[in-house]
Amino acid sequence: MFIQTVLGPIPVSELGLTLPHEHILCDFIGAEKTGRRGRYNPDEVIEVMQPYLQQVRELGVKSFFDCTPMFIGRDVEVLARLSRATGLHIVTNTGLYKEPFLPTYAFEASADALAEIWIKEFEEGIDGTEVKPGFIKIAVNPGSLIPVQQKIVRAAARTHHATGLTIASHTAHGPAAIETIDLLEAEKVSPKDFIVVHTDSEPNHEYHLQIAKRGAWVEYDAVGRKPPEEHLAWIASLLDAGYENQLLLSMDAGWYSVGEERGGDVMDYTDLVKEFIPRMREAGMTEETIHKLTVTN
Repeated sequence: MFIQTVLGPIPVSELGLTLPHEHILCDFIGAEKTGRRGRYNPDEVIEVMQPYLQQVRELGVKSFFDCTPMFIGRDVEVLARLSRATGLHIVTNTGLYKEPFLPTYAFEASADALAEIWIKEFEEGIDGTEVKPGFIKIAVNPGSLIPVQQKIVRAAARTHHATGLTIASHTAHGPAAIETIDLLEAEKVSPKDFIVVHTDSEPNHEYHLQIAKRGAWVEYDAVGRKPPEEHLAWIASLLDAGYENQLLLSMDAGWYSVGEERGGDVMDYTDLVKEFIPRMREAGMTEETIHKLTVTN
């Protein structure tokens, strides 16, 4: 089994300790204005961000999933250069986010037409490069899904069927997560191929358990930005319920913020390894469990 990195496919066995949800570069100016075009200097981005990536590489992290989608600053050439410079396996994505970070065509095109664009990136490369996506990154609005986000979910499902790529969705809301799972199942996508991003932004833990019961991945990606006791309790609950095979841990950290001087304030990527994993040990979680959550899963 292989996974597609920005430098090409590698065996899954080479991923090692992995950060499944982080960001290197983000630009929140809006879909119609983002893009390199003078917005930022790629050399400066690399100068600023390389030490953060090198730091976490030296802590034992081998793989890094960059979850910045197109129209929010995805720059696969920057990612490839950083991967070469640091030795990290970096994985990028295809897909679309949500308003106000959607291009006009997202509202006009059909789900099949959107999927065609994403499948082409998988087959031919992104933005004229040889870099191909290793997963699908989308988003949904909180509450009942609005039409354009329903369409994006359906497009992700059809891309998944054509490529086999896992779907990760910025969700952060329990009812929206359940509705998305329903929609994916209607498109014949198994929940095991779906990651509910920012599950830990939903304060009602019962939704976390519902997501896991449906078979989807629960992603706690605010490690270092929430009280560790809260995450430890939620993890223990999922482990006790038998969902250790459906849990991912990350920090949603970084990033070079386009428009701010030298990228603004960057949150480093060390909390999971330096702070939280030791807390997991103190809470009585075994090395086997920690390996499961940070490597195997």
